[in-house]
Amino acid sequence: MVVPIGSDEWPARSLLGVLSPPARQSLLDLGTEVRFDEGAVLLREGMDDQHVLLLLSGFAKVTATVENGETSLLAVRAAGDTVGEMAAMSGAARSATVTACGPLTARVSKAGVLRELLLSRPEVSIALTAMVADRLRWANRRRLDFRGYPAKVRLARLLVELAESYGSSRADGVVIGCRLTQPELATMVGAAETTIHKVLRDLRDEDLLETGYRSTTIRDLPELERLADLSDNWRTSLTNGRSRADVREVTSDQ
Repeated sequence: MVVPIGSDEWPARSLLGVLSPPARQSLLDLGTEVRFDEGAVLLREGMDDQHVLLLLSGFAKVTATVENGETSLLAVRAAGDTVGEMAAMSGAARSATVTACGPLTARVSKAGVLRELLLSRPEVSIALTAMVADRLRWANRRRLDFRGYPAKVRLARLLVELAESYGSSRADGVVIGCRLTQPELATMVGAAETTIHKVLRDLRDEDLLETGYRSTTIRDLPELERLADLSDNWRTSLTNGRSRADVREVTSDQ
């Protein structure tokens, strides 16, 4: 199997990024490799299937339908992440839809195969549990942000987190390789689409942000972090996934 990303290049906060090489390879060996085109639905909300996907390349959007029938963007997932693990572990119906943002490659495994690996590889089980807990903390933090900060600060926080988690450093800034639409950004920060339109225009005018086809470039990450008004606790939470990599040598021998 040819892995699109080098073994030492997985995003630091992804599941593959925090695992030791042996545990990482055990996960990469599961299932079969499948390629998806842009717009392909990997998982659909409400379905009873229970397979799990390990993303090897590309980006995917996680969306759900709210009570009024509109679609809300919940999260972005990238290479090194898993999607579908909640249904695989609980047996419940899918809680969200996952769609490829562009060409995407993944390993698709049956729920039973994943559970067998978790029993035989405690390191993978601990890392997956920690990842799910991080996602819950992220969702809780979003709710607190909605009440405590204006839309511009909320959007800055989201962009900083996407840059820290999935960004690639380039000469002109940090590139987030998943192009998010204004309605999607609005749902993620709890603001009206017209408000997000104005905020994005302001960020572009201030030379902090550049938007293009399938990508967003953070032109001045330190200044965007200042605008995001990040506390020490917020920064600790943001980098918590990286610190778990220091623990993996202990768990990998168990």
